[in-house]
Amino acid sequence: MESIPAPLGLPHGVVAHRDSRPAAAAERIDAVDSNDVRGPVGAPGRIGGVATRLSGILLAGAADPDSAAGESGVADGGPGRIAGAAGRIGGVAGPVGGSPIRIGGVAARLPRALGSGAADAVSLDAWPGGWRSRVRLVVDADGRAGVHRYRSTEVIPDLRCPQPMTGAMDGLADQRWTPGAELVVAVDGDGMRHLVEIAPPEPGSGDKRHGRDRRGSAARRGGDRNSTVARRAAAHSARAERVVDGTGRAVQYVSGRRWELSATGFWQPHYGAAQCYSDVIAGWSDAAPGALTWDLYSGVGVFAARLADQVGKAGAVHAVEFARTAVTEAKANLRDLPWVDSRAERVERWIVEQPSTAPDVVVLDPPRAGAGKEVVAALTDRSPRRIIHIGCDPAAFARDISLYRAAGYQPVGLRVFDAFPGTHHVECLAVLER
Repeated sequence: MESIPAPLGLPHGVVAHRDSRPAAAAERIDAVDSNDVRGPVGAPGRIGGVATRLSGILLAGAADPDSAAGESGVADGGPGRIAGAAGRIGGVAGPVGGSPIRIGGVAARLPRALGSGAADAVSLDAWPGGWRSRVRLVVDADGRAGVHRYRSTEVIPDLRCPQPMTGAMDGLADQRWTPGAELVVAVDGDGMRHLVEIAPPEPGSGDKRHGRDRRGSAARRGGDRNSTVARRAAAHSARAERVVDGTGRAVQYVSGRRWELSATGFWQPHYGAAQCYSDVIAGWSDAAPGALTWDLYSGVGVFAARLADQVGKAGAVHAVEFARTAVTEAKANLRDLPWVDSRAERVERWIVEQPSTAPDVVVLDPPRAGAGKEVVAALTDRSPRRIIHIGCDPAAFARDISLYRAAGYQPVGLRVFDAFPGTHHVECLAVLER
């Protein structure tokens, strides 16, 4: 990171810098006056202000809204930055600037995890803007729909954003909603918009935000995975829902199969992601008729359905998901595939309870914090022929891949998808064998 002389008018305690090395999770780690500084990631060539504080040997940084850099913390956005489309939310990196940020974050983490030559294996498959088919909004005390400021409970009632599909946000800013509620917008495979208002959580419920971030610092940095799963379950605990537009039941299509599920349930946010990932998994798995396969963290069973097509009636697919509502949806949508066994259990508990028979193929798509030591150890002890691992956080993904390698599994294929344009996220898929 290049130090910048400070005609920027930055206040005392703020270091002017030019970002030069991107990292994942919307952060970077760079050197300022021989100290490591962790701060929000910027586009190459961006000049910003980082308010620093000593935390052990690490200086923690954040864009300072009171500096000359403005609310976004950016004084000079660099060549890849687009002027803010959402006022106080600030600017974004466009396709030219954004992709290097995300691919830089992936490339910085994967080589050490994957071994020599791993950087050459990383490819970025870009998808266009206007991609988001699922949006979850919050409602402020005045009844206005908006989004939370990054790592904050503050609601910004500004819905201008290039990510949602055309028409997804129409009319939402013109209405007043229940203060404290959430709004879920889903544009399904038939092009129908579903709009559902979810009642505010009860005081003291697991859905209440604590501190700065709903996921908590441990989950954000790949910490306690059991806590992550528990928080995710609490966030989806029963709350009253009011369907405002559409039917509340979204229809989706993957590989010719029709899915119907609650508009408030999980589905890949990018309109093309479920089909894309499903195709990659089907190509990698190559499960033979009659084979035993596992789909862990299976959601509503999209990948389980592809495995079921490969193994046929003589085979078996065990689909395991902690969220009971998702398992209920999976059973309803896969009722014509009786050789798929969908169960609502914790993955780490379910694996150790299984007989010693080795599965042929295992697919797992864990929460953002990753699978972790317990799950990877239990899984590799079963010696599957092939493991397909999916992750949307490159750091957690790389940690899990390192655990597989320590257990004797090596990556033989890797795909990285720029599936969340305009954000710091990417989707990583790897196939591993012993």
